[in-house]
Amino acid sequence: MNIGIIPARLDSTRLPRKILLDLDGKPMIVHTIERALQSKKLDRVIVAIDSEETQLALKEFNYEIVMTSQDHISGTDRVAEVVKKIPEADVIVNIQGDEPVIEPNIIDNLVTLFNNNDVNMSTIVSSKLTVSDLLNPNVVKAIVDEYQNVIEFKRNIFDLEIGGVYRHIGIYGFRRETLFHFTNLTPSVREIDANLEQLRALDNGIHIRAAVTNYESFSVDTKADLDRVYQKMQNSNAILNKDIKSEKD
Repeated sequence: MNIGIIPARLDSTRLPRKILLDLDGKPMIVHTIERALQSKKLDRVIVAIDSEETQLALKEFNYEIVMTSQDHISGTDRVAEVVKKIPEADVIVNIQGDEPVIEPNIIDNLVTLFNNNDVNMSTIVSSKLTVSDLLNPNVVKAIVDEYQNVIEFKRNIFDLEIGGVYRHIGIYGFRRETLFHFTNLTPSVREIDANLEQLRALDNGIHIRAAVTNYESFSVDTKADLDRVYQKMQNSNAILNKDIKSEKD
């Protein structure tokens, strides 16, 4: 069984309570959930929450919700807590709650990688990487080899060749046993220094297969990001309405 889990921690540093901020009339995380539910490869989508406030905010929606501990250091730990109670979960996708316009086919591309029995962990990278992104340490870069395995994650790439460098999209897939192996590992020195959880996998010999896309990430970490996502949604709705009108005419 393929399961998508959206870790939904209420506290956030740069944009407080961002998962519940209004976005086009609904809490932001509702948009992420709706997108995940459109995936053709996921059998279940579960929202892993950690607060009664979030539970109350999502009460009117008919989603599968699991209350988890507030003590988790990372979203992956929260995902693992949920999966322990679902023995039939074979492939688990960790979907970030702050990606309200994530494309469902991106999730499907990630899951499809597990058709290869050699793949135990996967992620998404995007060829849409601007010069500004290259210079921005908040945009994580992934260096991918010719076999589409990630060989490094970097915030700054001044010392690297540009070829093979992609924008990393923070969505991960795990086989069940790999998820538990990963969460039982001690955080690596490089992981702590760079504040990049995925380095723990590389530093412990866990290969990460990447699906290369041209997806443009719209993750929300600031109020400006939220405004940008809202504008994208309005533009998309305008195009959709124009197409519908053209069909009627």
